[in-house]
Amino acid sequence: MTQIIANIGILTCSDRASAGVYEDISGKAIIDTLGEYLYSSWKPHYHVVSDDQASIEEMLKYLADDVGCSLIVTTGGTGPALRDVTPEATEAVCEKMLPGFGEQMRAVSLKYVPTAILSRQTAGVRGKCLIVNLPGKPKSIRECLDAVFPAVPYCIDLIGGAYLTANEDVIKVFRPK
Repeated sequence: MTQIIANIGILTCSDRASAGVYEDISGKAIIDTLGEYLYSSWKPHYHVVSDDQASIEEMLKYLADDVGCSLIVTTGGTGPALRDVTPEATEAVCEKMLPGFGEQMRAVSLKYVPTAILSRQTAGVRGKCLIVNLPGKPKSIRECLDAVFPAVPYCIDLIGGAYLTANEDVIKVFRPK
């Protein structure tokens, strides 16, 4: 039997990282965290784009539609600054929004920083792909993923994406019996 490898998109939305002004550590933090979480085989499709809504939308569509990602995790562009447009790009390409993801991430982040109320993380579904927006700092990425990932594999099951299994010693996922 051939093992199915899940395609997972990792998208950093940053003007400076896309221009090479600094190294993208946030996207790499997502890859490292998913590497710890996932037991099933997966392939990262890692990209960095500028904080430009059209560029973000184009890459989200490419990863979901052409690459066939079951999950896309973005980092950056979720604050209130003028160039922060990742949630708008996500909403523009999704058929359904899942506001509970953002609510949970903000609730967890508020335990650490009062400015978490400024965050606009969200999640949505495009076809058979779940798109989740994360903040830009590696510490916050891990805190937010720890909070929402238990629901991610089941959500992907419901939309017909790849079946993901987790390393239960690292993170426990929930699937109804």
